[in-house]
Amino acid sequence: MTAEAPRGAEAPAELVQLLTPEGERVEHPDYDIDLTHEEIRGLYRDLVLVRRVDLEAVALQRQGELGLWASLLGQEAAQIGSGRALTDADMAFPTYREHGVAWCRGVDPVNLLGMFRGVNHGGWDPAEHNFHLYTIVIGSQTLHAVGYAMGVQRDGAEAATIVYFGDGATSQGDVNESFIWASVFNAPIVFFCQNNQWAISEPLEKQSRIPLYRRASGFGFPGIRVDGNDVLACLAVTRKALADARSGQGPMLIEAFTYRMGAHTTSDDPTRYRVASELEAWKLKDPIERVRAYMFKNQIADQDFFDAVDAEADELGKDVRKRCLALPDPEPLAIFDHVYAEPHRLMDEERAEFAAYLEGFEG
Repeated sequence: MTAEAPRGAEAPAELVQLLTPEGERVEHPDYDIDLTHEEIRGLYRDLVLVRRVDLEAVALQRQGELGLWASLLGQEAAQIGSGRALTDADMAFPTYREHGVAWCRGVDPVNLLGMFRGVNHGGWDPAEHNFHLYTIVIGSQTLHAVGYAMGVQRDGAEAATIVYFGDGATSQGDVNESFIWASVFNAPIVFFCQNNQWAISEPLEKQSRIPLYRRASGFGFPGIRVDGNDVLACLAVTRKALADARSGQGPMLIEAFTYRMGAHTTSDDPTRYRVASELEAWKLKDPIERVRAYMFKNQIADQDFFDAVDAEADELGKDVRKRCLALPDPEPLAIFDHVYAEPHRLMDEERAEFAAYLEGFEG
């Protein structure tokens, strides 16, 4: 890679795309979608509001109010497109970066911040939102998701499961094991890989010698690569994959070809391992700007609409900040609550040891 030819400067030929970076609508023979103007405006609003929450969270971390934050900047279309493809019955298993999917599933953004602030274990009920708790261990949620999908299959429910992971996770044993189980049991699951080009500081070419979506064929199920910065394409591809899973056609791997515009987490410095020209090339593919350009060209929205969304985003950012700062610190021993459903001997011993430690600070 050189400054003259940054990674991602040219879109891969095998990419499903419905909306170009310039905001031009294109057709695809297998994946197309017919949305009303109201639905397109809704997708744009999702993209803008989720980015605003993300930017506020980064600012809060920089100011010492969060211990850590994993930004989704640049990946909004992959998450909103796939998230809006889910039905109420479908179940989603995230990593720790799926703030956009959480938004689509009705999870309060402040609950996301609470986890990174260290005041709760997650803060939402997975069963209420059909959105599992964030998973920090890389790739382990894929096994959880396949197990859940096999349960759905045995219950005869008309539902599918989707699990999110990054390009780096495809090198984990858990992910490959989950591919095997899903394939052999024809589980109703969609594997959604957000290929943001960098597994922390390792580029994609150190993860795989072939496009990631082609790995699926080795496990016996289909794979496809979609423009991860195209919210329409992500919605169309994911919607079809989920429908196929619900109808008994088994698993599918979607590789959303996108880019992490920010750091891996706020503890990371991406300037140490990637060049500025690469970032600039991907700025031209911004998922929000292409939808905005499309809406302007086709008179789907006027300036008043865009101004109103921006104003709503600013109010959302203020509200998230205010409520995050007001989150109460939990009682220290509360960390042991809700870990196991039933009494657990080791947990009881650790609780007693920690209580004795705290008592040592009392005057």
